[in-house]
Amino acid sequence: MAEAFEAAINKRKMENYIIHITSGKGPAECCMAVALALKELLSAADENKLQATVIERIPGTENRTLLSATVMITGKNAKSFCNSWNGVLLWICQSPFRKFHKRKNWFIGIQCFDKSKLADWNESGINFQTMRSSGPGGQNVNKVESAVRATHKPSGITVMVNESRSQLQNKKLAIERLKFQFDQWLLKQAIEEQQQLWQQHNTLERGNPCRVYEGPKFIKK
Repeated sequence: MAEAFEAAINKRKMENYIIHITSGKGPAECCMAVALALKELLSAADENKLQATVIERIPGTENRTLLSATVMITGKNAKSFCNSWNGVLLWICQSPFRKFHKRKNWFIGIQCFDKSKLADWNESGINFQTMRSSGPGGQNVNKVESAVRATHKPSGITVMVNESRSQLQNKKLAIERLKFQFDQWLLKQAIEEQQQLWQQHNTLERGNPCRVYEGPKFIKK
């Protein structure tokens, strides 16, 4: 009993944060910096005994480069870890793509999101429609209306569930899937908003990077 109670307490202490690394509208060198920063971030998370899950990678035009990357960080000290990465990262390096290019300072943006604050979920905003499930060839799987179409009105997300013969079970599955897609939708909205700010240079403090790396192997300065 005591072990179960302790496990429940530890689970509550777990923090979930999302880190988004972006090159903005930067050139291929910035995209290279994103790929290197992602590798560095995953290594640092492992050293701090945090779970890091890559949610999305958007490749750049050059090999081994990324336009952006999104990572979920989970653990007891996820907040302080993510805050240490939040801001602008400066990579000082001769361009690996343009041999005679004079510029050596490449900036990328890193933004952290508290996952718990992203979710403003309310099941009262779901509209359910029931219908009959149909099998291959138009055969009726069930004569009652067990299939469920669920729409989350605030976001417009819709799912269709007909796995079970039980309408109640299909509703539960529909709610779970809507919640998952809603979380993804909220995160996308937050990232797009941050991306716009980055592109407008409203949050780009080039003179005050939170991290500085120097050299082709991303050596911390």
